[in-house]
Amino acid sequence: MNDVKLLQAIKEADEQLHAKYRGKLQVNYDLDRTLVSFQANKGKNGHRWYKYKEGFSSDLIHYILQRLSLNVGRILDPFAGSGAALFAASELGLDSVGIELLPSSAEIIEVRRILKNGNANQIAAGIHQFRQSLVWQKPGATKKFSHIRITKGAFPPETEGELGRYLDEVDRIGEDNLRRILSFAALCILEDISYTRKDGQYLRWDSRSGRTWGKKPFSKGAIKAFTPTICAKLDQIAYDICREQLPLLGTQKPGKIALLSGSCFDILPKLGAESFDGLITSPPYCNRYDYTRTYALELAMMGIGENEIRTLRQAMLSCTVENREKEDLGNRLDRARLSLATDAFQSQELINLILSYLDQCREDGLLNNNGVPRMVRNYFRELTVVIFECARLLKPEAALVMVNDNVRYQGVHVPVDLILSDIAEQAGFAVEVIWALPIGKGNSSQQMKEHGRQELRKCVYIWRRHKETSHDAKSESC
Repeated sequence: MNDVKLLQAIKEADEQLHAKYRGKLQVNYDLDRTLVSFQANKGKNGHRWYKYKEGFSSDLIHYILQRLSLNVGRILDPFAGSGAALFAASELGLDSVGIELLPSSAEIIEVRRILKNGNANQIAAGIHQFRQSLVWQKPGATKKFSHIRITKGAFPPETEGELGRYLDEVDRIGEDNLRRILSFAALCILEDISYTRKDGQYLRWDSRSGRTWGKKPFSKGAIKAFTPTICAKLDQIAYDICREQLPLLGTQKPGKIALLSGSCFDILPKLGAESFDGLITSPPYCNRYDYTRTYALELAMMGIGENEIRTLRQAMLSCTVENREKEDLGNRLDRARLSLATDAFQSQELINLILSYLDQCREDGLLNNNGVPRMVRNYFRELTVVIFECARLLKPEAALVMVNDNVRYQGVHVPVDLILSDIAEQAGFAVEVIWALPIGKGNSSQQMKEHGRQELRKCVYIWRRHKETSHDAKSESC
């Protein structure tokens, strides 16, 4: 099939899918980009300690749980990120289980759990005592920062020296939780004190670093000095944990939070069938963002080396052009469910037409990266597997809520929301509603230059598990 016929077939399949879900696709004027991103968390206790830009807001979770009338039970987030869904659910009395692969993100959740469950006054006193001592400004040993290739030269020499002194003194602290919290505070400020800025697919480098990034010199503005920045962060954490634990009239007992570190492809099959009352998540988008690069400074500080980072990148849900097919899924998942998921993916007409078009564009040399078709194929294949696993884990009539963005490649709009909803129906879900934000997102400059502008939907999907869906309940319970 030539390009013209393929594009016509894609257009017709897209129109059919839109017609199928026209009654479900609704603009929700309660939602905006601030609510479905990290922006609304900037001033909130806990969330404001570490700028996790890929997350959604706790306000969105509160809104969703209120709309679902979900106030008892246990929820799951298989892509937990910085734990926004887990902590927001806990505030409302719900227990929650999160799965997170990236060690730096898992550390945010674990430290917040320590602070949430510990003696706030005692922890704050320990933080304050260390902060007041300024011991890292005195002569002494320095802990070497475990740079990887893409982080070398990230800090001004004086800053890296102070950071090393700080980390050495932190390592000398005998109390495990306090040591972990003080180390976490340094993790929170790495971007502020470095020449780098997180920029989706990469770390963007300030021209003062001596590194070049892009065609034009880039300045991130002020590069903060270490000591005033770490002191401000320690003060912020100590203040917030005391304020958070003040007794409030009428508050519920907070729900329990469990974190399972690792790949959802390994962990989901081990969780008990029909053991969750709801699921709220935002998986990585199909947008080429590489979390192992944007969070490289944090991973390096945690001692994650080059080989481990490559392993992490491959273990993630495929969302970068470097991801290869996960050929071992058959050894990690139930064969029967994997077969059903594979059939569902292969029978979804629109995504397979889009993949055929992208494959053709690759053969014709039209793509700026030949890994794009493989990434898109693996993304939908793997997310289909996740959807089928989650259908097994949810109780009858429980809701699965997903936040995701549509994307565009080589001029073709990929309606992720509709494609995944179509697949979800084969997994045993009914599509309840697809909320679209009133204002979508734009395209990359390259897409607009070559193919014009097309606004892409940002959506929140709500799927409801059918009553009659039956799954094997022999898996282990969490």
